[in-house]
Amino acid sequence: MVEKGKVAVALIQHSCSTSYRENIKKAKIMIREAAKKGAKMICLQELFAGRYFPQFIDVAKYDLAEPVPGPITAEFQPLAGELGVVLLVPVYEYVMDGIYFNTVAVFDADGTYLGKYRKNHIPEGPQYIEKYYFTPGDLGYPVFNTRYGKVGVLICWDEWFPEASRIVALKGADIVFYPSAIGSEQDNPDLDTSEPWMTAIRAHGICNNMYVAAVNRVGLEDEMSFYGRSFISGPWGEILAESTVKEDMIIMATCDFSEIKRSRDVLQFHRDRRVDTYRAILKKVIEE
Repeated sequence: MVEKGKVAVALIQHSCSTSYRENIKKAKIMIREAAKKGAKMICLQELFAGRYFPQFIDVAKYDLAEPVPGPITAEFQPLAGELGVVLLVPVYEYVMDGIYFNTVAVFDADGTYLGKYRKNHIPEGPQYIEKYYFTPGDLGYPVFNTRYGKVGVLICWDEWFPEASRIVALKGADIVFYPSAIGSEQDNPDLDTSEPWMTAIRAHGICNNMYVAAVNRVGLEDEMSFYGRSFISGPWGEILAESTVKEDMIIMATCDFSEIKRSRDVLQFHRDRRVDTYRAILKKVIEE
């Protein structure tokens, strides 16, 4: 049995300007600061290099997409190796004309490119017009074996679907990162979704006895206000660290991956799954 230990995890929560160069520079500065504080796994927020463009339909925004590996990953891959950190870098990915993905590239602590995850669940609603910009992911739910532990990645809307987190848990993920861009609801201006957002993600951690880490942007971008509330929680659902401000902030916590075994030995959710009874969940509608 592989011995698991304590790993310092950091989330980079920040506001975004209209300048890619400024956003990338800010992210790099905050990554260096997190590494200086001892972080060994660091995750950036969804589409961190620019403003959240899916608020509006604009065909010109397709030109923001780039290959993976590509220019943005080339900025951060050597940084992972230099600092000795596992680094998760979200990118608007270009594959071919008309095919664009919402993607996260994963780099190991020596700078090795381990692969990528493409967002599977694509929302569509006021201000979240993502089906216009993103093709649904085609890589399944990979888990990345890094120097400091096994990492799963799910992106924003994915975090509301328990099936996705269950899969990465069963594949051995010690921690699942959720880069996000979530905030105000144009058609429900008085609605604050931050509490159900946190509760849903923490529940995935509890039901799979694993660590989860969700990082969200902050600030006003065009007609949307992003609420931050980035957090890290443990296999019992306990909050280990949470954003205390709606401003730029590094959220850090030490995650003891050895606690995963203890919690699973107490709460045997994976053992007691009845996969032979779940066939109906493969249907869109269950009609009796």
